Amino acid sequence: MSEAPFPVEPARRRHPRLGYAMAATAAVLWGINGGISKTILSTGLSSERLAQVRSLGAALALAAVLLVTAPGRLRLKRRELPYVIAFGVLGLAFVQWFYFLAIHRLAIGVALLIEYLAPLLVALWARFYYRETVRRRIWVALGLALAGLALIVNVVGGGTSLSTAGVLFALAGAFAYATYVLLAEHVVGERDPVSLLAWGFLLASVFWAVLVPWWSFPGHVLTESTSLGGNLASRHLPVWVLVTLMVLVGTVAPFFLLISALRHLPATRVGIVAMLEPVVGALVGWIWLSESLGGTQLAGALVVLAAIGLAQTAR
Repeated sequence: MSEAPFPVEPARRRHPRLGYAMAATAAVLWGINGGISKTILSTGLSSERLAQVRSLGAALALAAVLLVTAPGRLRLKRRELPYVIAFGVLGLAFVQWFYFLAIHRLAIGVALLIEYLAPLLVALWARFYYRETVRRRIWVALGLALAGLALIVNVVGGGTSLSTAGVLFALAGAFAYATYVLLAEHVVGERDPVSLLAWGFLLASVFWAVLVPWWSFPGHVLTESTSLGGNLASRHLPVWVLVTLMVLVGTVAPFFLLISALRHLPATRVGIVAMLEPVVGALVGWIWLSESLGGTQLAGALVVLAAIGLAQTAR
């Protein structure tokens, strides 16, 4: 196995159960955030603008916490800079960008299924680049999880005509997601999750500011009220409240939990547990947004849960 870019603390105790709980909670929060983000997008705010607000809001919130509690943790060493830039731009920013580009050309479920090839890419990287031993049941769990996701989005029965560009963007998103997880796994050996995310989201914000300048941001949208849609159509909230929930509940908390989980579990297993996200997203869509959820989708959710349980049995 090649050396990590930063020395890993040998004395740190790993708590696998805590790692699984953190990764699962992150996936649940991301699934809930899907409904929040979809409601915000219905106001006319573009995907790029939403990602821009999400990145800057998360960066400011995390930096504020550190400035109050431990400002010294914001110091960035020169040797860390290349990895943190890669984490912020190639990881955090590109995951959102390629996903948004994909869903403009593909059904959301199909795009999400392709993006969740990332755990398989992580496992392949661990096996063939780091020469790590990946147990057979991990490969079986990955196969089960992908099959379950295919059932959830009804790939076979949907008859969807796939856009070549959309598929390529979704595949790029899968590589960005795998890059994000692998970089985070190594950098957390020396840098704590909060400061890593603060720098990562700040650099992602710089990327978005170049792509879509702030001076043309439609600020009036944030002060308007919008219906929550679906089964909650009679209820309204200001858009800024939904954006705040997206930043704190749908971004800061789950990203912190996922990166913290990498201190207790290998990236391969964290990636498998994160596959809970589309399961929760489908349930949120059914309960909140009145989206259909049939027996096939429920069967797919059970298969994904079985895959996660199988991955947990691999020591």
